[in-house]
Amino acid sequence: MAAWSPAAAAPLLRGIRGFPLLHCAQRMFTSQTEGELKVTQILKDKFPGATAIQVTDISGGCGAMYEIRIESEEFKEKRTVQQHQMVNQALKEEIKGMHGLRIFTSVPKH
Repeated sequence: MAAWSPAAAAPLLRGIRGFPLLHCAQRMFTSQTEGELKVTQILKDKFPGATAIQVTDISGGCGAMYEIRIESEEFKEKRTVQQHQMVNQALKEEIKGMHGLRIFTSVPKH
């Protein structure tokens, strides 16, 4: 049986695309980035009745790509594409500087 060595363990300690898992864990537990806070505030202003808004920078903190989860009564009786258009319209200026955006919308369950 081979002895354990840091060099042999290195591939096991790598996350997605070769980033160390520690880097991923650090990002998970940090406070929101400036971009996340800005997008969250815009969505709160545009959807004042939203019961949940979650904005996550999925580009590693550089602000190039975000994942948005928003729950609002305003989406009631609208198709998913219409709900996403509402979010896109609310963020039209910010989207100009992004590479991508994932949007998940829902209506609160009573």
